[in-house]
Parts: sequence; structure tokens; C-alpha cells
Amino acid sequence: MIAPAAKPLRVVLLGPPASGKGTQGRRLAASLGLGYLSTGALLREHVGAGTELGKQAEPILARGEYLPDDLMCPILADWLSRQTGGWVLDGFPRSLPQAVFLDEWLAAKDLKIDAAVSLEVPFSELIARIHDRVECPSCRWTGQKAQLATGGTCPACYQPAGPRADDSEENFRSRHAEFVNLTVPVIDHYRASGQLSACDATAPQDEVAARLLRSFAG
Repeated sequence: MIAPAAKPLRVVLLGPPASGKGTQGRRLAASLGLGYLSTGALLREHVGAGTELGKQAEPILARGEYLPDDLMCPILADWLSRQTGGWVLDGFPRSLPQAVFLDEWLAAKDLKIDAAVSLEVPFSELIARIHDRVECPSCRWTGQKAQLATGGTCPACYQPAGPRADDSEENFRSRHAEFVNLTVPVIDHYRASGQLSACDATAPQDEVAARLLRSFAG
């Protein structure tokens, strides 16, 4: 890990499902000493624990849909209010109203995001990735089958890992359509404000991570 950033950085990580947001978000946050939030992992934890939120979210996630803004925004506000430094957000905002909510929440505290990063991967490669993607339900590590440790265990905590329950191709296509309809306008929103940075995420993970880190550590 390098030294924490000279000032708290607030970064939004955007991209279609399977573009590597989870992997790159965690690596960037660890390298810069920032907090990290994956809304997808947070919601799956709620589903697994059977919380009230999890019960509301489970059928929506099972259909490959995003949670409505009136559920996601309070979850995000609660998490943000408990942060004392910078952060990387993976999976929020996923809609234009969520982006406006985040802008207004930060502006009320005389803050704003430092950058929105869009991970770009062609659709055909995304399809190939979801067929090979695995996740650890214990520590939420995400990667490819070839990265698993002996016996199909997580390389981070050595607990059993396997395909995500929501990674069927039908589900992926539904989530990608939701991304195009809901999140592409968010990308356009940050592009118009001059806060967007695009990143080719088709390279190997280490190369993408190094590229992202250089853009913030300079």
C-alpha cells in the first residue's frame, strides 16, 4: 500500500456488470487508503442475512434489476455519514436521480466528488467474463476461476468460492440493459460536468489497476 492521498479523495466507479468494478475498486481504495463500498456486495450480504432490506431486495436482484432509488439513496446516505475520510463507491450512483442525490448530499456539506471513472469493456467480453466469474461469500473477493486457490477456495481467505447466484447469462443481459437505460445517463452527467475519466478495462487486472492508480497518485 502506498501512503494515503494528501487529501481525502471521493471517487465514483462506473461501468457495466462484469467490467471489474469490484476488483478495481477494492484495489484502488486499498492503495490510496480510502474507504470502499460495493453496493452489490452490501445488498447480497443483506439477502444472505435475511434482513428486512434483504427481503425487499432479493426478488428485485433475482430479476436482474437495480433497486429503486428510494431504497438505495438512504442506504448510501447512512454509509457516507459514517465515513471520516475519502472513499470509492462501486455501484452507486446507478441512475441519474441517484447521481443528483449524491451531488446534493455532498454539496450540503460543502463537498463534491473528485472523479467519476468509467470502466469500458465491449459487450462480447463481458459475456465471456460472467461465465468465468466467481465470488467468495465470506470476504466478497471477486475474480475468475483460474485465480481460485487449491480446492476451489478463495485466494484471499481460503473459504469455498464459486459462481455468483445472479450470474446467469439471462440475468446478465437484463442487468446490462438496465445499465444502458439507467447508468449511461449517469456517465453522461459526469462527462458534462467535466468529472469523468474513461478507462479501458480490457487489459489484465494488474495493468488496469496500475493505470487507475497513476491517475490518482500523481
